[in-house]
Amino acid sequence: APGPRGYTTLRDEAVKLFNSLQQLESERDPVPLMQGVLQTCLDLPPLVDEIYCQLVKQTTEPPAPGGQGDLHYWQLLTCMSCTFLPSPPVLRFLRFHLDRRTESRFPSSEMAQYSCFIREALGKTKGRQCVPSLEEILVLMRRQEMVCTVHCPGAPACSVAISSHTTAEEVARELVSRLGLSQSPNLFALYEQSRRREQPVASATLLADVLTRFE
Repeated sequence: APGPRGYTTLRDEAVKLFNSLQQLESERDPVPLMQGVLQTCLDLPPLVDEIYCQLVKQTTEPPAPGGQGDLHYWQLLTCMSCTFLPSPPVLRFLRFHLDRRTESRFPSSEMAQYSCFIREALGKTKGRQCVPSLEEILVLMRRQEMVCTVHCPGAPACSVAISSHTTAEEVARELVSRLGLSQSPNLFALYEQSRRREQPVASATLLADVLTRFE
């Protein structure tokens, strides 16, 4: 049946996503296309397994292992692993693909480095409320962390390195330690502030989702 937000049937959307993956191989700036694929998966959860399977297929016996087109697929797979968990059968197959087809065959390659990053991410990913921001996609493509700036009352702004899995509670705890407030009886929390509102960030909220909302 037709999906929400003007989507067509799941079958048609799966074909569109496959066409997007084909385009990704030669795209000079793949970030917007990657974000579009991720957004479709967020809006249509049944397609998450479909995209994982398509990416496994595209990274199996590629014509040019480690080439630009091949690495674009690995980069999207990296973003997927930090955003969605596949179903248990697909997750088992994906881990086999990462371990036996990639890391064992190309142990010192950049593909193996992406594979290792993905395996670690899959152990931490619990699901996202938002797809990664453009900035987050860029740092994930380099297998790096983001830098989040937190403005503290009575103190200069603090820069904190975060991953796609870092929660507001973890950052608040780190800042309390940095500011020497560990023995304080007060409670501390992060707030997000925009022109329209200011509200506390729930302790379990992923800061990456907050940054996407700002974007």
